[in-house]
Amino acid sequence: MKDLKHLIYFESLLDSAHNELVRQAKEEGQLALGFTCYHMPEVLLNVDNCFSVRLRAPNTGSIDIASYYMSNYTCEYCRAVVERAIEGGYNFLDGLCGVDACAQMNRCMENIELLKCIDKPNFFVTHADIPYKYTDYTLDHYVTQMQNRVLNTMHEKLGVDISDAALRDSVARHNEICKIITELGELRKKPNPPITGYEFHVINMVSFCCPQRLILPYLKETLTEVKKRKPDAKPWYRCRVGIVGSEVDDPNLTRMLEEAGAFIVFDRFCFGALPGREVIELNDEEPALRQICRHYLITSECPRFMSNEKIEQRRKTADRLAREYSADGIIYENVKFCDFWGFERALASHVQHEEYGHPVLTIDRPYNARTSGQLRTRFQAFVESLEIKRIQQGKEVK
Repeated sequence: MKDLKHLIYFESLLDSAHNELVRQAKEEGQLALGFTCYHMPEVLLNVDNCFSVRLRAPNTGSIDIASYYMSNYTCEYCRAVVERAIEGGYNFLDGLCGVDACAQMNRCMENIELLKCIDKPNFFVTHADIPYKYTDYTLDHYVTQMQNRVLNTMHEKLGVDISDAALRDSVARHNEICKIITELGELRKKPNPPITGYEFHVINMVSFCCPQRLILPYLKETLTEVKKRKPDAKPWYRCRVGIVGSEVDDPNLTRMLEEAGAFIVFDRFCFGALPGREVIELNDEEPALRQICRHYLITSECPRFMSNEKIEQRRKTADRLAREYSADGIIYENVKFCDFWGFERALASHVQHEEYGHPVLTIDRPYNARTSGQLRTRFQAFVESLEIKRIQQGKEVK
């Protein structure tokens, strides 16, 4: 297939948290707010003249300094973020919005705050408590936390307009992004799709890491281009797989998997598109904030939710996506020392294989996996096993 016009530019935007579009937005007087978890509603951080930045630590090398403060047995993503903050990689931020979702991320935020990694007069770090299940009273608590800990803090520290009208405007812009990403993702259902899993991953990631107003024109143009794109006569892949697990911040992991011949058809990992890029429907009867919080509680499939209905929801979603996207197998993964996804991976992968009949590969991976020969070998072996199974069943990739 012909290369996408903006793919190299998108890749360059992912090389640094302080990328070209972030710098442009800052020069225009906009305020940057960092976040690290789906439990922090992205739309709340894009009100008025603010824009959200999903914190990543691309090209991470040594994380020894962060390990000194956090120990060797904490999540590599959390340590990579602390290391990058100590290096000065997030000095452009005007605020950091965290959630009490896991103890390791709490320590990450606390270290950034206590070490004064970002020294600005009005810079703030805020934490919001997140419920463990979805009910009417937990929704009330979530709304209160988002109002008091996030919106009110943004208004007091930065003078941001946090009115209902401002929130609805942010949701409208957010929905534009979601519709584009969803339409691109749906194309992966085709037997011979005009987009690869790697390309989709890169496009989706820039939508989280760049100011929405500035990235939106590029996304619109890319959608038009992909819809007109002519795929090769024969599908390039050897099998179709989905990924379920913790955040995949390194697109080289998806590149490595697709180089082994596996087309990534769905991404049910943290900050993937399923969930993550659903349109938020608002009515005029309830406050926008309450509807936003309800949307995130309902759609979130974080393994932190331990109620029976959420556990069942996560399993059924993985099964449904595998069938909708015609996946030959599922890969369950987690970043090293991620407690929640580590427990989820162990049990859910077993359930998917034994109860739903999906071939499953489970991996425990480093935050940056681009140089892992072991992972490459396991991907190749999994692809071969799926091919053998398809041959035994008399199937072909058409």
